Amino acid sequence: MRKGWIVYNGFNNSSKFLDHVSWFIESFKELDIELLPIKNSEVEIVLDDTITAYFSRPDFVLFWDKDTLLAKTLEALNIPLFNSSEGIDICDNKYLTHIELSKNNIPTPKTIVGPKTFPKNGYNDFSFVDRAIKNLGLPLIIKECFGSFGFAVYLLDSKEKCIEKIIEIGTKPFIFQEYIKESSGKDIRLNVVGDKAVAATKRINENDYRANVTNGGTMYPYTPTSEEIALAIKACKAVKCDFAGVDILHSSKGPVVCEVNSNAHLKNVYLATNIDVTKEIASYIKKKVYSK
Repeated sequence: MRKGWIVYNGFNNSSKFLDHVSWFIESFKELDIELLPIKNSEVEIVLDDTITAYFSRPDFVLFWDKDTLLAKTLEALNIPLFNSSEGIDICDNKYLTHIELSKNNIPTPKTIVGPKTFPKNGYNDFSFVDRAIKNLGLPLIIKECFGSFGFAVYLLDSKEKCIEKIIEIGTKPFIFQEYIKESSGKDIRLNVVGDKAVAATKRINENDYRANVTNGGTMYPYTPTSEEIALAIKACKAVKCDFAGVDILHSSKGPVVCEVNSNAHLKNVYLATNIDVTKEIASYIKKKVYSK
């Protein structure tokens, strides 16, 4: 029997996450692959002069978590991971995402990294805020580098508010980003698997500049242009992912990639389009692992 794992976070009991685990198990079962649900806290590996794994080796791991230290350890055992630890790392950190997109000549909103400080120092010089405003204008976006579902994203219209937010964020890494007024409350999500865009939706929020469904947005089926499809596939490859949810904004200069999500939630996509992306991912992994 072909066997794989789906690794998920053992400390998150939200049905929003656990439902995906069950969903993937059924999609792999249809392909005659047993997918075992494994909590990240259950994986027993010991490092000394070698790497000792106290479990039967799976054929592959669908890594449905952001515990990249565990992911890197599994990769050190030469177990195929989808997505890779590198891809998850890049997508989890919004600035790393934009570095990889820019390196690959993929258009994004103008982005500036916030300078690092330490708890004992804080910020005692805010001249970097002036430089960000000079380059990006006002209003601008401040985003914490680690965050999901549109949380930790702030639209600010003055230097004073920027400084207040930076003080509130503390020592957590953040970025400044150009505000794309044309896409306020609107974006496009393309779900990419391998070399295909398998589903596309448009999200609209009439009451918030963030389009995310969690913040009150509504998702609709969408027919992407060939330019948007090519952009999403290129973005997925740039961040080293096998599959991802790519968020695109429409600016006055054309489409730009806002974010790439290595573990994009799929329920709302299914409800809007009737396309089951878990089946696409399962078929992709089966081909990659067993067609050799």
